[in-house]
Amino acid sequence: MKKPLIGASSALLLAGATALAGALPASAATAAPTAPTTTSAKAPAVTVDFSGTVALSDCSGSLVRMPNSVDTDPALILTNGHCLETGMPGPGEVIVNQSSSRSFTLLSSTGGRLGTLRASKVVYSTMTDTDVTFYQLNTTYSSIKSRYGISPLTMSTTHPVAGAGIKVVSGYWKKTYSCNIDGFVYRLKEGDWTWKDSVRYTPSCNTIGGTSGSPVVDTGTGQLVAVNNTGNEDGETCTVDNPCEVDENGKVTVRQGINYAEETYTIPSCFAAGNRLDLTLPSCTLPQP
Repeated sequence: MKKPLIGASSALLLAGATALAGALPASAATAAPTAPTTTSAKAPAVTVDFSGTVALSDCSGSLVRMPNSVDTDPALILTNGHCLETGMPGPGEVIVNQSSSRSFTLLSSTGGRLGTLRASKVVYSTMTDTDVTFYQLNTTYSSIKSRYGISPLTMSTTHPVAGAGIKVVSGYWKKTYSCNIDGFVYRLKEGDWTWKDSVRYTPSCNTIGGTSGSPVVDTGTGQLVAVNNTGNEDGETCTVDNPCEVDENGKVTVRQGINYAEETYTIPSCFAAGNRLDLTLPSCTLPQP
């Protein structure tokens, strides 16, 4: 996975489990770049920049809204399940409505630091079927817009399309990766975790540790279609940091150097008015506690 380890004590405490989080080289972990950089790509149909992105202490994330969210709703932050500050959820584990005061650095359109946002709770977190954490903030979208001039990214409710142009926008590194959706993976297995219908990138999205939780934005619509989470680093089969693809017939394929994201289009169906999580809604397919 694409989350760096912060500090030697973390590596000792988390041991083998934290290898799943994709440790950075020592030279990279000391400091993040100060200037945003962007990989080469075609010009997008819409402007995709750092607006709506956030940096966590060890991951990336984004300020997001559901299609039915309103300005006075409590704002939401999306990142990976394996970026949860209390540790990665185990297989089958689902966490809802857990108290949190985690802070996030809100970025400007050019990647500059605007200010700090703070969570009031973890709304939802899991690494089963998908790899997501949603935080509820102690402020609203309208307050963020009024103070910082930043609007959230809107989550798409339609399945992403193979061949579509995308950008993976990392708030942690202040870097944008540009590529296309290469295809979809029936099951993506990494260590003890399995994800369903994952997005496979074309090679130019060569994401690294720290990009975990980055929004994957469709350059044709400007909407968030997935959340960046992992890649096969060493060519191993289904091990930590080396996810493998498994098709409907059980055939395993390993693609060293290829990276992946988890789709998010079904998630808005699990949120009622007021950005309230409701896993009992008829169309909600997220795993339940």
